[in-house]
Amino acid sequence: MQPAPPAPTILEATVRRALAEDIDRGDITTEACVSPTAMGEATLSTRERIVLSGLPVLEEVYRQVDPLVDVDPLAVDGDTIETGGPIATLTGPAASILLGERVALNFMQRLTGVATMTRRFVDALPDGSATRIADTRKTTPGLRAFERYAVRCGGGFNHREDLGAAVLIKDNHIAAAGGCRQAIERAKAYAPHTCRIECEVDTHDQLEEALAAGADIIMLDNFDDEAVERALATVGSRALVEASGGITLERVAVLGKLGVDVISVGALTHSAPACDLGLDWR
Repeated sequence: MQPAPPAPTILEATVRRALAEDIDRGDITTEACVSPTAMGEATLSTRERIVLSGLPVLEEVYRQVDPLVDVDPLAVDGDTIETGGPIATLTGPAASILLGERVALNFMQRLTGVATMTRRFVDALPDGSATRIADTRKTTPGLRAFERYAVRCGGGFNHREDLGAAVLIKDNHIAAAGGCRQAIERAKAYAPHTCRIECEVDTHDQLEEALAAGADIIMLDNFDDEAVERALATVGSRALVEASGGITLERVAVLGKLGVDVISVGALTHSAPACDLGLDWR
């Protein structure tokens, strides 16, 4: 099942800002070198093995630049494409294809990088594991909806959308409230009945305090593998368990075998390298 792309209003507005940043003053190189009546065809392809993400953005870029540019996808988001593989062909006014090239590639390379890294983490889970790989709010300002879409293209899951989406009590909330118990009790009294309460814990003592106060989800922050195993034994079936902090590809298999419910990885969005894509003229 294909993940839903960003909402049309977000897609349109974000692409419009990106185009304004690059082409508001025109493209003097293309204007000087390319006849306004020239037609062209170019192929977008990958120069490394990727998991694709960003086709809705590619299409929106050229819808705004020039609807006469025909974008013909040769794959779908979430596909694995080998080095040299084609992604889409672009046909239409040559100047328009050139005008949108950089903005389209910037989006596609970034989102494909996120999807490709996410797939590596998902693939590192043991066969049959029910553990979810999830992102965090450590996203590029203004691009959260896009990067979260890319995570879904890579087979991952999204954590809370924003600060209003869920209660997630972290160390600074605990410090400001005076302890885990106090923070959880206040959250349970304030939040709607449809909202789960998640609490981050740094120690086993905090874990026990959070469980006693009735947390629905426990986030184990920077617990090593031995501490995670002990925590899971303590929690049992009383709460969902999320592992976060210090997550590497090598640890994913171990944590999956231990049976944590969620592994959240900030690196999916804050550290994914852009993939090497290119638009080649035909």
